[in-house]
Amino acid sequence: MEREYDLIVIGTGVAGSDVAWHCRDAGMQVAITDHRGYGGTCALRGCVPKKILASAAGLVASARNLRGNGVSGDLSIDWPCLIAFERSLIDPIPGRKEKDFQEAGIHTYHERARFVGPNQVAIGDRVFSARYIVIATGAHPRPLGVPGADLVTLSDDFFYLETLPERIAFIGGGYISFEFAHLAARAGAKAIILQRSDRVLSGFDPVIVDRLVRASEEIGIDVRLNRPLISVEKAGDSLLVRAGEETIEVDMVVHGAGRVSAIEDLDLAAGEVETDRRGIRVNDYLQSRSNPAVYVAGDANTKSPQLTPVAVMDAHIVADNIIHGNIRTPDYSVVPGAVFTHPPIASVGLTEAAAKEKGVACTVNAGDLSDRFTNRSIGERHAGYRILFDEDSRRILGAHLIGSGAEEVINIFALAIKHGLTVDDLGLDAIPWAYPGHTYDIIHMVYPMVRK
Repeated sequence: MEREYDLIVIGTGVAGSDVAWHCRDAGMQVAITDHRGYGGTCALRGCVPKKILASAAGLVASARNLRGNGVSGDLSIDWPCLIAFERSLIDPIPGRKEKDFQEAGIHTYHERARFVGPNQVAIGDRVFSARYIVIATGAHPRPLGVPGADLVTLSDDFFYLETLPERIAFIGGGYISFEFAHLAARAGAKAIILQRSDRVLSGFDPVIVDRLVRASEEIGIDVRLNRPLISVEKAGDSLLVRAGEETIEVDMVVHGAGRVSAIEDLDLAAGEVETDRRGIRVNDYLQSRSNPAVYVAGDANTKSPQLTPVAVMDAHIVADNIIHGNIRTPDYSVVPGAVFTHPPIASVGLTEAAAKEKGVACTVNAGDLSDRFTNRSIGERHAGYRILFDEDSRRILGAHLIGSGAEEVINIFALAIKHGLTVDDLGLDAIPWAYPGHTYDIIHMVYPMVRK
């Protein structure tokens, strides 16, 4: 036994990092390890590089929306230059993060970790013990399980393509495929989305999704439904994708068909840590149900939605529960989500279908915002909303948006749902909303409800 720690953290993403720092601040002896570059999915292979690339695509989209209305010429994306800019921001992250850990007195390791006992972890060929072990290993692309799967480019790698192929097929109709397809289309590629079922973006309001699909098709994205992936094969310099009964020739196939907990290499059985098909089974305190020494933060636990802000919330709860005893539980009832396309869509709370399934009597207020000056002034033709509220209490139950600023405005509705606000609380007499801005349009989303 080389060393004993108070805490060993497996994973250096936002969840693992926050747990390590908080516990170190509380005076604990902490070690952290990651077999990949320090920073995790969000910083290196997810949110941050996505935002950088999406920002460039958004500028192109905005310029093209206003072409002929004061904007001339054709703004375009220089893909190699954009990727170089992205790398200039992302590449320093692992080194900077490790330095921050070391300056805080956290011991850093760079090898895979696996359990060798309930309180023991092997990191490489060294074995360590700890009072607590936190699993924060995140998620990775779901195995496709089809012939030719090795020819498919992982979503992680799409962010660092030195050149953008002309024809790209995106497998799966979730947020990853839509965000990448919008980026690729704005950069001049032919993008095809292949969805196995008859619905894309199934977690979002179908009416809002239909509007996004129309907006996607307007910029040349080909959305094909009922196309389950059968196989991928090499054909000269091209790839042949068999999806359903159709065979499509493309230059690249990108995996956008969902992610699963990255826990398969941890030898959890040796650590007496129980799992199910979704991940690690935890109690209300994010503690392993079978091994009280183990806590789980982020994508690896069976309860947590796979979103970075949720992982951060998990981390703070886990840290408090380790430091102070089990005192906090997570609340996943109000989690806003967004798809960073152009235009974006966003959602929080109940959809109409979910309300009916739960037997909740609600009213749906829906409308179009394309004629509002906030959208006309930027040439946005796809802007709208669907707001659900309780018929009796008038409390807001759900909000579903499409249009510029949707990813920001949705947070107002999330707070409203979290704190039990009614439609009247967001109406004309609530506050004098800053104008002109997209949050001001909230008045027009709820005004028909409060006008009597």
